[in-house]
Amino acid sequence: MRYFFDNNTLFIRGTFRAASTGISGGLGLVSTIINQTVPTHWNHEGPEKELERVVTGAGFGRDYFGMLTAVPMRNLCVLQYDFVTVFITAGITTTQKNHARTINIITYSSQGVSDAALIETIMIATEAKVVALRNAGKSIPGTPTDAVIAACEGKKEHEYAGILTEVGKRVYGAVLYGIPVALRQFENKIQQDHKSFFIFSRFKGDHWVEWSPETCPYRPCHFIGQRCDFCYCPLYPCGDESLGQWVESSNGRMVWNCSQCTLLHEPKIADYLKQYPEASKDELLRLHRAKKRKI
Repeated sequence: MRYFFDNNTLFIRGTFRAASTGISGGLGLVSTIINQTVPTHWNHEGPEKELERVVTGAGFGRDYFGMLTAVPMRNLCVLQYDFVTVFITAGITTTQKNHARTINIITYSSQGVSDAALIETIMIATEAKVVALRNAGKSIPGTPTDAVIAACEGKKEHEYAGILTEVGKRVYGAVLYGIPVALRQFENKIQQDHKSFFIFSRFKGDHWVEWSPETCPYRPCHFIGQRCDFCYCPLYPCGDESLGQWVESSNGRMVWNCSQCTLLHEPKIADYLKQYPEASKDELLRLHRAKKRKI
């Protein structure tokens, strides 16, 4: 899975088995998932045509699921909880000035789940949204245009996604935490011009941590002049033993340790990946080796 932004669009690219309650949704195989910002007073021919215009303009195929929102993508929240990643945009303001009324949620699991579990993931995300809105003091359980997309990749490892399962508890936790943050950002209670990235940490007790290169206390963690655009590597876990290794974690599971890898921290590599966000690991390694030969 790779995700990147182009103007007002979040693109998530990969080879997904997905379920969607969004525009022209359903259940199927898709290569692209889209969350597209449209103007508040949007004059349109139809949401399907808008998404088709975006996909065609990006040069992608028509195997996609998508959703629309009036929430700017700078208010997007990305939450990483182990093998689950959740993307949230949320706006329920009803003032005359800004009447966005959509909460969009995309869940992604790097571990494959059954079709039934994909559908159950949508239910779990919706349940967490309702609880989060109630906890935030909102008087509504959602909006008429809310949408959820649940996607996965890889060999099927999970038959179920109920709230007590490995998938369900991560989706529930990420949505429960992310909804109020996304709402505060849209309501301008949090001032920033970039997307927010949160990671679930177990260091000194389970908690959510917002990461940004400007406030990271460990910077630079590799070398002076490093780039931190991809601190949380989009290639993880790459499995390339020239870049890292599998190690046993405290709970007995094998996890990928790439703490010594500096590939995406090299300025030239980081710039290249920002320009070509779907570049493969091998492509980046070739660029890295070519650079070393010139030194």
